[in-house]
Amino acid sequence: MVEQKILRFCIERGFLLDKELLEAFSELEDPESVKMIIESIYNASHQRMITKNFFSNFKNTEQIFSMLPIENQKYVEKLKIKLGLNIEISKELTLQKEIVIDNKTERRQTDQDKFPDVKIISMPHSPGRKIEVEDFSKHFKNRFIEMRNILQEHAELTNLVSIGKISGNRQGITLIGMVSSKRVTKNKNILLQVEDLTGKISVLINVNKPELMKKAEDIVMDDVIAIKCSGSREIVFVNDIIFPEAMLQERKKAPNEIYAAFTGDLHVGSNKFMEKDFIKFIDFLNGKIPSNTDVSKIKYLFIIGDIVCGVGLYPGQDKDLVIKDLEGQFQKAAELLDMIRKDIKIIIAPGNHDGVRNMEPQPVLSEKYAWALHELDNVLLTTNPALVNIGASENFSGLNVLMYHGYSFHYYVDNVPSLRRVKATNKPELIMSFLLKRRHLAPSHQSTLYFPSERDPLLIREIPDIFLSGHTHKSAVTYYNNILIISSSSWESKTDFQEKMGNEPDFCKVPLFNLQTRAIKILDFEGKDANE
Repeated sequence: MVEQKILRFCIERGFLLDKELLEAFSELEDPESVKMIIESIYNASHQRMITKNFFSNFKNTEQIFSMLPIENQKYVEKLKIKLGLNIEISKELTLQKEIVIDNKTERRQTDQDKFPDVKIISMPHSPGRKIEVEDFSKHFKNRFIEMRNILQEHAELTNLVSIGKISGNRQGITLIGMVSSKRVTKNKNILLQVEDLTGKISVLINVNKPELMKKAEDIVMDDVIAIKCSGSREIVFVNDIIFPEAMLQERKKAPNEIYAAFTGDLHVGSNKFMEKDFIKFIDFLNGKIPSNTDVSKIKYLFIIGDIVCGVGLYPGQDKDLVIKDLEGQFQKAAELLDMIRKDIKIIIAPGNHDGVRNMEPQPVLSEKYAWALHELDNVLLTTNPALVNIGASENFSGLNVLMYHGYSFHYYVDNVPSLRRVKATNKPELIMSFLLKRRHLAPSHQSTLYFPSERDPLLIREIPDIFLSGHTHKSAVTYYNNILIISSSSWESKTDFQEKMGNEPDFCKVPLFNLQTRAIKILDFEGKDANE
C-alpha cells in the first residue's frame, strides 16, 4: 500500500525512482514523509530522476533533511540506516535540533511523539535563501499547472484546448487560464485577459448574461479558472465559468465521542485583553463550571493566531499595552495555557501580532520570545498555514483541520464586489467560502506578502474537513461544500481602529465541535456567566 502511494505520487509529479530507493522508501511507516523527502530532493537538486547514489553527496542530503519539519525527523534516522549513511552524521544532525533556553541545553521529544492522535499533514516552510525575480515566475507557473490539473478533474470540462492552439472560429471549447487583467467596457461587458503556458487571449462576458456576470464580477487577479466559450484566437465569448472548488463528498464522523474547541485572537498583553473571561473558559475546560457538556471528552483546543498583542506594530501601540515586551506577553500567555488540564492537546498557529514575519508561510512562534509556550508539554506549535489531522484511530482516518490566520482577508473585502457590498469583515464565512471556491488562501498576488516557491504553500491541495481562521475577530460557523467553516472571535475588547472601520467584533465565543455527531455548540464566556 505504501509503495503504491509513493508510485502514484511520483507519477503525478513526474518523478522517477530506482528500484532500490523505492524499496527503502516503502519500508518507512509514513508515505507523507517520503513525499516531503522527494519534494525536498527536487527543490534542492531539480533532478526528477532520483537514485540511491544521489545520497552519497552528504552536503545535499543534510540540506534536504534539514528542510523537514521536526515531527518527520524520526523517519530520517530510519531512512539513513536503509541507505547506508554514516550514523554519526545522523547523530550530528540530531544534535542540531537541540535548543538553548536560559543558557541551558536540553533536548525535547518531538511534537509527533507527544501527540500520537495529532498528525501534521502539511506545515510549509519558506526556502532559506535569497529571493530572485525568477522565483515569482516559477511560483505562478507551477501554481497554474497544479490548478489546471485540479480543474481538469471536473467532468463538465469538454473539448479542452490550449490558448496557443486555437485556430479559426471554434465553437464549444474550454480554456483553462490565469487572469492577468480585468476591466469593464463602455458597453458594461466584462473583458478579461487570460493566459496559459502557450499564450494570452481576450475573454468577454456579455452584460446580457446576468448569471455569468455575477460570477465574473467576483473574479480577481491571478484567479485560475476554466472558461467554456466560443470564438477565435483574438477573442472568445463566455458561456460558463468554472472555479477549482474545494468540495467533500461526505461529512466524516468519529466512532467515539470526543470534542474539539476552537478559538484565537487572544491578544495577551493588550490593556483590552479580557483576562477574567478567558480564565472562565479555562475553568470550563477544567470542569469547574457546571455544564451540560462532558468536558472530560474535550481533547483538542485550536488557537488560530494572535496569541499576544505584539509590540511596535503601529504608532503609539505602547500606550495600549499592559505588558510592553514580547517575551513577557508570551510568558503571560503560557502561564494561562498552563492552567488547562494536560490531557487537552493545544494546537497553536501564529498570527500577524505574534512577532513572526508577515511573509507567508509564517514559521512557528519564535523560541527566542515564545520559549515559555515551547516548554508546555501539551502544546503543538505549527506554521501558518498548516493542515493538521486529529482524532484518527484504527478504523477512522481522522479529521483534517486547515489552519489559516487570515491576513489576506481584508484585501478581498476591499476588492470583491459581492464581499464589499455585505461588509464581509463582519461575515468572514463569506470570505472563507470565496477562498475555498478558488482552492487558494490568497489567490491574488497583492493580497498578502508571501515567499515565492516552486510549490505554492497557500494552495489548498488536500481538501480539509474543517477550515479554521481568525483575524477578523468575528465568530462564524457554517458549511461550504461539506467543509465546516469556523471563524474565531476575540478575547480583546473593541479597539479604536475597529470602531473607526465599522467592524463589529465578537468576544469570548468558543465553538465546541463533537467529532462523533458533528453537533456544534457556541460557548459564550463574555460577562458574568458562561452560557452554552
